[in-house]
Amino acid sequence: MSKLVLKNGLEFKGLNFGANKEVIGELFFNTSMVGYQDILSDPSYYGKIACMTYPLIGNYGLTDEDYDYKNIYVRGYVVKENNDFPSNFRATRSLSEAMEENDIVGIEDIDTRELTKIIRNEGTMLAIITSDDTPLEECLRKLNEYKEENHPVKEVSCKKLWYSRTTNPIYTLVVVDLGVKTTLVKKLNEFGFNVVVVPYNSTLEQIKKLKPSGVVISNGPGNPNELNEVKELVNSLKGKYPLLGLGLGADVIALTYKAKVNKMPSGHQGANIPVRNLETNKINITSQNHFYEIKDLCECVKVTHVSIVNEDIEGFVNVNDKVIGINYQIDEEVINNFVANMKK
Repeated sequence: MSKLVLKNGLEFKGLNFGANKEVIGELFFNTSMVGYQDILSDPSYYGKIACMTYPLIGNYGLTDEDYDYKNIYVRGYVVKENNDFPSNFRATRSLSEAMEENDIVGIEDIDTRELTKIIRNEGTMLAIITSDDTPLEECLRKLNEYKEENHPVKEVSCKKLWYSRTTNPIYTLVVVDLGVKTTLVKKLNEFGFNVVVVPYNSTLEQIKKLKPSGVVISNGPGNPNELNEVKELVNSLKGKYPLLGLGLGADVIALTYKAKVNKMPSGHQGANIPVRNLETNKINITSQNHFYEIKDLCECVKVTHVSIVNEDIEGFVNVNDKVIGINYQIDEEVINNFVANMKK
């Protein structure tokens, strides 16, 4: 037996699966019905504890080639029911096996509906997964003494540049790795781009040597307000190369235009999240995984997309600097606009 204890003092008892140890992390919920392997391996969730709102997780197992990145990045996993006997001819291991192999703690038989309501109403908060015989007072003491990591991007970014090439490429893109997902790189390859992934602390001179047609500032974990090196890089790139910011990358770009980027109470985590395109008035159904919202962009930046849920900024452009920023997962429309910038 194990239990989940929130910083507000609430306890949820359940059953352990995966690794058997104690972990502390920020607890959030994700509303996706599928894609649990992508969530586990998304670098944007580095060091966090994920609660899945969909009640059955693990039913199609995990497949080696479907990871969003090469590691599992969540620190803990909270589910209603873990299916340890997957039905999928492509599966290479069960959820429990993958989590145990990567030393990740899971807890099941939790009322995830009630837990999600608490996070939705009170916001993301620190939580601990521990043995059920650990006293509540000790759990709360550990939570109060815990200090989150200051630079998660440094932990998930590549240390050396790497290439991902495609046949008959039309352009070469540099992706600044704040926590880039393998699926993003593969998608860029599918659209005909050769991709060079570089560390978050790369310089303008290093990028120039790669002769890119455009630069992507990737998604990733942590607080964009603390990424001074990346802000300096973006400022040096603006006007020189077409820029595309995704998630955390879009937040950093927004900061260079004097925006305020604040942490949201519970963030936008999941699939089927509606976003309005202000230019066409059409609704895009998007997948999102961001914890920060963009406010008060300067007049030189045009807002192109807003959330239907709470009206926060989901997309923006600066025509003169050839800059695009989006806070949802990339789609064909965004790629086409980015390519148009590269052709100018």
